[in-house]
Amino acid sequence: MTEQPQNDEARHAAKMAKKKAARDKIMATKSGEKGLIIVHTGPGKGKSSSGFGMILRCIAHEMPCAVVQFIKGAWQTGERTLIEANFSDLCQFHAMGEGFTWETQDKARDIEMAQKGWEKAKELIRDPNIRFVLLDEINIAMRYDYIDVEEVVKFLQEEKPEMTHVCLTGRNAKEPLIEAADLVTEMTLVKHPFRSGIKGQMGVEF
Repeated sequence: MTEQPQNDEARHAAKMAKKKAARDKIMATKSGEKGLIIVHTGPGKGKSSSGFGMILRCIAHEMPCAVVQFIKGAWQTGERTLIEANFSDLCQFHAMGEGFTWETQDKARDIEMAQKGWEKAKELIRDPNIRFVLLDEINIAMRYDYIDVEEVVKFLQEEKPEMTHVCLTGRNAKEPLIEAADLVTEMTLVKHPFRSGIKGQMGVEF
């Protein structure tokens, strides 16, 4: 009665050992390190949330980091409250935006604030002491051509310190940025409560 489970366990152990050996062989070839250009885009939820997850990892490892928010600066989000209240020694937080462009209804002002955000972003990225910079919703500013994507790509390729990570979030990331990035994740929308009449909720959306 016990022979079949024992055989199953033995086969499973042998299969996992073979998989581990193959995985270890692959991992042995991965020894390089570099500062990554990371893009989170797509229509699905989670782009900023994932970026802030990496910011919290940096904080946990005591890696100096920074956030520049290009759109949501007018919102008092949970992540902003947490970082400013508890981790300002490790993470600079710069809320440069004043809301989505359909809320401000002032294109000239939106462009001005986006450009100020980009200047602050360049300053932070150039600082060799800062290891990770999150440019939250910058893809939206580039989508509307408030910031030139070619300028952003050129700066990241030529002036970003070798070991600095930069994460750029927001839907509709432009192709030159995607091409230049080391890591690109597209969030796919499958289902969202907003379509069922549910508004954005604390702890989930902000």
